[in-house]
Amino acid sequence: MKRYLDTRLRQDLAHKMVVLTGPRQVGKTTLSRQLVAELPGAQYLNYDVAAHRAVMLGQNWRASAPLLVLDEIHKMAGWKGWLKGVADGRPLAQQLLVTSSARMDTFRHSGESLAGRYFRLRLHPFSVREWSEQMQATPQVALTHLLARGGFPEPALAQTDNDAQRWRNDYFAGMVREDVLEFSRLQEVNTMRLFVEMLRSRVGSPLSLASLSRDLNISSVTLGKYLDILQALFIVFVVRPWHRNIARATLQAPKVYFYDIGLVLGDEGIRFENLVACHLLKNVHWQQDTRGAPVDLHYIRTKDEAEVDFCLSAGDTLTHLIECKLSDAKPHRALARFAEQWPQAQAVQLVRECKAEADMARLKIRDAAHWMAALAV
Repeated sequence: MKRYLDTRLRQDLAHKMVVLTGPRQVGKTTLSRQLVAELPGAQYLNYDVAAHRAVMLGQNWRASAPLLVLDEIHKMAGWKGWLKGVADGRPLAQQLLVTSSARMDTFRHSGESLAGRYFRLRLHPFSVREWSEQMQATPQVALTHLLARGGFPEPALAQTDNDAQRWRNDYFAGMVREDVLEFSRLQEVNTMRLFVEMLRSRVGSPLSLASLSRDLNISSVTLGKYLDILQALFIVFVVRPWHRNIARATLQAPKVYFYDIGLVLGDEGIRFENLVACHLLKNVHWQQDTRGAPVDLHYIRTKDEAEVDFCLSAGDTLTHLIECKLSDAKPHRALARFAEQWPQAQAVQLVRECKAEADMARLKIRDAAHWMAALAV
């Protein structure tokens, strides 16, 4: 199955090393193996496989390989300096793809660094648009399917709901047991599991780490570290309130969403909001990674508790205001208010079960499935 990053990945590999990241089991290995299968002599090496690891540590892969794929190298001690040497020493004609289920932001902060040597691409789960195109489904059918199964390939493509749920149970247990241990100590795993369980029932609400720290009897500083780990592993992502002053926005309560909506504990409205958040983040990352665009995802909440689910920014300018509703086509009061306050931004109320689209002053009522299908990816 061809993923949305396929063409861009091929284009970027022709010019620089590419670093492909994203949640575990989102399709990175499948995508890279498809590229290897199409290029005679290409080679795939995974640091988790003992035989592959020996070849990687000895740098004994085929020098003639037109494409070299190195998977999960962030688990290697001193990987930054090692990868810099590999990137600089490879044959001129050899393409280099590095994949990882952990965020490798340290590329940007590592002194001697790999700056200028790579392109970054982040692979996300299926969206309404991608599922519709791949499965020849209508946007409504695609949205219904993704709300039920989530966008990760295996549960989305599973034959039955039971198969999808069995995958999810293993996925959740594995990511806490294996992935988290790469970043924290063994004795922290149980606490981390409890923290994730609590986050599952707090999706879409401003998150108070101080309150959670009292419930778990650990410091809010430690919980902040745990939240950073969960973000680094692409388990959750944080949406912070909009403010031109970045420091002030950082200090205000964030909202947390899961990359896999199947992990969300809540009603259909919360799951729908999480799915919209995933779509918006996927498009933000696409613009950042392929165009270097200064775009970002936020939400708005004022002191009088007026709130809009999401807003998109370009630099210090708001471009979109977005509110999610299951069936209420009545204009959302806060959305209408903010639409007047920021007239340059498109104000859209996405309705899951929309009987009729409408324009009401600055506010647009739109069918969620069709609006989401029209996004870039």
